Amino acid sequence: MIGLEDIYKVVVAMVPLYVALILGYGSIRWWNIFTHEQGGAINRLVCYFTLPLFTFEFTAHVDPFKMNYIFIGADAISKCIIVLVLAFWAKFTTKGSYTWSITSFSLCTLTNSLVVGVPLMKAMYGPMGVDLVVQSSVVQAIVWLTFLLFVLEFRRTRLDIGGSSANSDVNLEKDLEVSDGGDVGAIGRGSGPSFWALMKVVGMKLAMNPNSYACIVGLVWAFIANRWHFEMPSIMEGSVLIMSKAGTGTAMFSMGIFMAVQEKVIACGTGLTAIGMILKFIAGPAAMAIGAIAVGLHGDVLRVAIIQAALPQSITSFIYAKEYGLHADVLSTAVIFGMIVSLPVLIAYYAVLEFVH
Repeated sequence: MIGLEDIYKVVVAMVPLYVALILGYGSIRWWNIFTHEQGGAINRLVCYFTLPLFTFEFTAHVDPFKMNYIFIGADAISKCIIVLVLAFWAKFTTKGSYTWSITSFSLCTLTNSLVVGVPLMKAMYGPMGVDLVVQSSVVQAIVWLTFLLFVLEFRRTRLDIGGSSANSDVNLEKDLEVSDGGDVGAIGRGSGPSFWALMKVVGMKLAMNPNSYACIVGLVWAFIANRWHFEMPSIMEGSVLIMSKAGTGTAMFSMGIFMAVQEKVIACGTGLTAIGMILKFIAGPAAMAIGAIAVGLHGDVLRVAIIQAALPQSITSFIYAKEYGLHADVLSTAVIFGMIVSLPVLIAYYAVLEFVH
């Protein structure tokens, strides 16, 4: 049973994130150290340097030969369920939107597995829980964050090409509508670029983005290192660690800057905040429960699978949303508010799932 000491360990892991957040917020709102434009540059530093190295560092140290592939299969099924539901919603309902489907996917599926998940799972289920949540984090980095990156890059490329071929201000209101949450299909109809032309441009852009291959390179190294018992040279590991250790701290600092330039702390409003919390703490775990039952998970592995799906929002998802200009206000609120309410929610899940066998 989780006790007060265990809760304290989780709080200890979360509080430093809020320290970085407050410093970023104060650097603009109170101390006027940075401008809005400089805040954007800091977010790019995080997106293209600290986060890729952070991803490489933790991926390179996983043992792929000891991963629970049934657990990973359950996770994949849950993500596919969410993708299908969101695609149906975007395609066949009047209120459906592909851009909101992208954001909803982030809210339902992408979690803060390492910072919050590791200490929480250690308190709840010991080394087995930690091992599983690290595995889910690796798969998230390799598959689902890469998938999100591809979709965001595809959307931005389509907007860029559509805007460059426009010869009137009308095509520019379209761009504003899409960046505000409209349907991507509004751009490129008629004389717009072909799908394969877009794919070629997107592929070239992703090839130049270190987030695309940081996790893959890390996993390749993990396979080699564990197969032939290699150790990473200390000079190489030190070079990676000097930037990767700043990954989550600079990400939260960038979020604090983003908050400081908004009119309200909860930038997206209470309605969208409530929807985001429902997607994060109910829809995501429900889909995971379906996937876990489908592959036959039971006992503590089943419980870990459901609880790790209810972990608070991934900080990386905000960095991507800010870089690609898609609902960063919603993702920032999900990260900040989600970490506040996640602890009682996760403990409630833990208590209820004790009755599941």
